[in-house]
Amino acid sequence: MSVDRVGRAAAAERAVRGRHLRRVWGVPGTVLGRSGWPPTVGQRVHWHWNYWWQAHLLDSLVDAQLRDPQSERAKVIGRFVKSVHFRNFGKWINDYYDDIAWLGLALQRVRALDLSDIDCAIADIDAQLHEGWTDDAGGGIWWRRGDTFKNAPANGPAAIFHAREGDATRARDMTKWLTDTLVDPATGLVWDGLRVDTGELVKHIFTYCQGVYLGACLEQSDVDSASRTVRAIATHLAPGGVLRGQNGGDGGLFAAIAARYLALAVPRLPTPEAATARTLVLTTADACWSGATPTPSGPLFSAEWANPAPSSPPPPGAPERDLSVQTGAWLLLEAAATLA
Repeated sequence: MSVDRVGRAAAAERAVRGRHLRRVWGVPGTVLGRSGWPPTVGQRVHWHWNYWWQAHLLDSLVDAQLRDPQSERAKVIGRFVKSVHFRNFGKWINDYYDDIAWLGLALQRVRALDLSDIDCAIADIDAQLHEGWTDDAGGGIWWRRGDTFKNAPANGPAAIFHAREGDATRARDMTKWLTDTLVDPATGLVWDGLRVDTGELVKHIFTYCQGVYLGACLEQSDVDSASRTVRAIATHLAPGGVLRGQNGGDGGLFAAIAARYLALAVPRLPTPEAATARTLVLTTADACWSGATPTPSGPLFSAEWANPAPSSPPPPGAPERDLSVQTGAWLLLEAAATLA
């Protein structure tokens, strides 16, 4: 039976945009994603917002524009970019190096489509990411300013960002630091980070750490490390062939990040690992779609793709209320559509 993966991605777009995209503080010409649905009072006015969730929502809009170019969506993307700056009180950056790396990656893709004038934004992000590098613990950037923690969630996307900006040396050094410091030699999985002040390795295993490391290796054309990572994800993080979830909140995006870079790996890796990456993305997307709850506004996706979503609207406290969870499903389905 033929699977309409492009149609699924389009349905996810309509659902997320319809439920979450709203003006910021009622100001005409602005738009961001409400961080919850149904929204709380604070979410209605975008008082509660999450900078890096918005970066991935922007990435999803770019995915959709590449899938099905539309002038209306192009205008939304332009307004969205300006609204991030507006809601961030006139700045492009914050104190979290991982946050700004995520936004930088989305903005690079917006720039490639010539949808918004964002050279200043990318320059600000680039400068702060360079500032975050130190020689402590052999290199790498901090998780946030003033911290003593260096981790994969900051260094992975920053390495990809630098590679795409043409700074091959910094991208290579970051990727090497990740390989030397955070890759478990026994499993090939990427640990979360290193507490530089104590020397403690934080060996939590998250799907998104694997995803950003995979992406960094792909930018370096490091086929061996990328292939090892794909095998490790398949062996340890995808029970039944479905990428495991990480509940709501920030975790709602973790598996989707892995799926994005697994899809990007398919044309760049040798046959065994390329086939594994493709199967992981498509099997996970099928599970995500099958478990969604139909609603008048479109599918409501589960936080754990191997399990069905709750009834609509999701009850208070359910992770499915989070923008991160619904955007993560949209990201996954867009990744699967590129492999259709």
